[in-house]
Amino acid sequence: MEVRITKETIAELGLSEEEFGKIKGLMGREPNYTELGMFSAMWSEHCSYKSSKPVLKLFPTTGKQVLQGPGENAGVVDIGDGLAVAFKIESHNHPSAIEPYEASATGGGGCVRDIFTMGARPVALLGSLRFGTLTESKVQYLLAEVARGFTTYANISEIPVVGGEVYFDESYEGNPLVNAMAVGFMRHKDMAKARATGVGNLVLIVGGATGRDGVAGAAFASKGLDEEQGEQSSAVAIGDPKMGKIVRAACLELIQRGHVVGMQDMGAAGLTCSMCETAYNGGTGIEIDMSLVPRKEEKMTPYEVMLSESQERMLAIIEKDRLNKVKEIFSKWGVPAAVIGRVTDDGMVRVKEGDKVVAEVPAAALVEAPVYHLEEKSPEYLKVTRELDIRDIPEPDDYTQVLLTILSSPTIASKEWVYRKGDPKVAQNVKVGPGSDAAVIRLPGTEKHIAVTVDCNARYVYLNPYVGGAIAVAEAARNLVCAGAKPLAITDCLNFGNPRNPEVFWQFKQSVLGISEACRVLETPVVSGNVSFNNESPKGSVDPTPVIGMVGLIEDDSRVTTQHFKNAGDTVFILGETKEELGGSEYLKLIHGLKKGDAPSIDLKVEKKLQETLLQMIKKGLINSAHDCSEGGLAVALAECCISHPTTKFGAVINLDSPPSVRTDALLFGESQSRIVVSCNPGKKDELKKIAQANNVPAWEMGKVGGDKLSIGKWVDIDLEKLDKSWGKTIEEFLERK
Repeated sequence: MEVRITKETIAELGLSEEEFGKIKGLMGREPNYTELGMFSAMWSEHCSYKSSKPVLKLFPTTGKQVLQGPGENAGVVDIGDGLAVAFKIESHNHPSAIEPYEASATGGGGCVRDIFTMGARPVALLGSLRFGTLTESKVQYLLAEVARGFTTYANISEIPVVGGEVYFDESYEGNPLVNAMAVGFMRHKDMAKARATGVGNLVLIVGGATGRDGVAGAAFASKGLDEEQGEQSSAVAIGDPKMGKIVRAACLELIQRGHVVGMQDMGAAGLTCSMCETAYNGGTGIEIDMSLVPRKEEKMTPYEVMLSESQERMLAIIEKDRLNKVKEIFSKWGVPAAVIGRVTDDGMVRVKEGDKVVAEVPAAALVEAPVYHLEEKSPEYLKVTRELDIRDIPEPDDYTQVLLTILSSPTIASKEWVYRKGDPKVAQNVKVGPGSDAAVIRLPGTEKHIAVTVDCNARYVYLNPYVGGAIAVAEAARNLVCAGAKPLAITDCLNFGNPRNPEVFWQFKQSVLGISEACRVLETPVVSGNVSFNNESPKGSVDPTPVIGMVGLIEDDSRVTTQHFKNAGDTVFILGETKEELGGSEYLKLIHGLKKGDAPSIDLKVEKKLQETLLQMIKKGLINSAHDCSEGGLAVALAECCISHPTTKFGAVINLDSPPSVRTDALLFGESQSRIVVSCNPGKKDELKKIAQANNVPAWEMGKVGGDKLSIGKWVDIDLEKLDKSWGKTIEEFLERK
């Protein structure tokens, strides 16, 4: 029985009465319930970016290395010799608050489909995760289940989890952030796009059967989380990594054999999104018979079939005369596939059930959602947070204990508990895995390597959205450079609260402006991404968290660099300038309970010069280790250089008897930007100094590697064993108490 459209129905579907009026105008009539559901999904914030589109236009998106920028399933960059890398990051936040195991698995799986839809073979997965305070039992549960779901899917799919980040802050209680990044490798000539072209060409649904799981998932992801929504487990789709694996293999073979006209994965909004976007992109229409759609449940309504987000499904457009060859490939891999319709020339998304038309909507009407220019206002809280005079902060009596406290905080501590869940058998091409500044992957069949990372310090963004956004890009690039890679481009996952709150929208726009400026200076354009709004619980919005995923290229694999010290007797330097800055630091939050001050300052031209200088040193074979100095400051960076290798650990004697004109806690734990700790053979230190001087980059010789302690001036003197215990077991011990 057809559902009657009322004001309540419109509101339940997340549409305004004004939007309902626009829909009637576009259609020339009142929509039925299925059609209204299709608009609800496609005009949701999650799918349409109706509030963020005007701001996203500020991003630089072009460059000589860019083969495909925003607008497709993933961005693609050139790495030479007819080869390319595809990559994308996406959010799966609200579902992970409800069904963390299933949601984190499908978050990773959906990103993988974005990659192979482009014709790229996935080679790596990364996760950027944010949770509340780890002392809370609910947070411990969410962390354990998200980690289990993400790695289980990856293991069965045979894609290595190579790195990421995990942060803990009270702002994420009730609304965790689960962002997944996938990276793939391809040839230029194999690139596929989401296009339905060629009138009369066949439309196939490929992969898993369609069920009721995930119905209305896009609308669910476009609202804040309250207690009622917290019970919407039906809005969470369920993944099947075994099916995903064979669908990937079959689709990649189809693309490489030239059998695909266009392809789109079915993620948010399911069939509705894949049909209308491919038709719109191709300037065509699509007509299907929904009775031909394979289903895993009986008596599904047209609304449910069109809005199901059942996983491991693809929409493929093929030419009629290739159908038999296409069927042979699907049969070879054991992948279900059914012809459900054809490409038309009328621009309509038409859904039939047998001979009966159950939905008929212009593709352009679904894709071209209303665009809103929202009010923005500087947040009131900044008046309080900026009131910080570090002269009022007492310096600690015991710096060694402060270092141990920071190292053992869940945000800083080793994430080895999470990453050891990955199956080492699927990591044959991973040269550097989790535990260094960036992961490094050898691209199969080539001598090329890529470095990948995800980064964002949301506390900086909370305190200064523009600078925090710029720092997120700069730190990602710095991490790649520390691995020996030249940064190429970024993908972003912009996690914010309700955009209709002027203060949240101001945070969003300022962050985008900061990211944009950093991308222009560092020459790393934005090639793909995701906006996730309405990340808030009854307690309020999450801290603004624009996560940056970045890819870089390593041409000479002999120059791959890692963060841990390599040889006793090596000389230790810090490149860059240490300033008297404590705002937004882990030290200030943990030791003094303050989330205040300004974000650390950054000069992007200085940052670029630092990165170019380090790459020059690495290419000349001068550098044995390189480690970005970030959260926790210099003392934490040095400790990680000593203990982050799983088996080989070296102490260090660091002489800071004559520090620059900064107070001791800022020297040890301040988070000044554009700094890198490096080590080199003593015989090469003069050449290192010459390069630094020629580039006008400060290079401070601090000490040497060796011994079984970390000694920093007169303030820190501690055994490596004690350092390692504080840093290495924190998360595991919390979860064992659960």
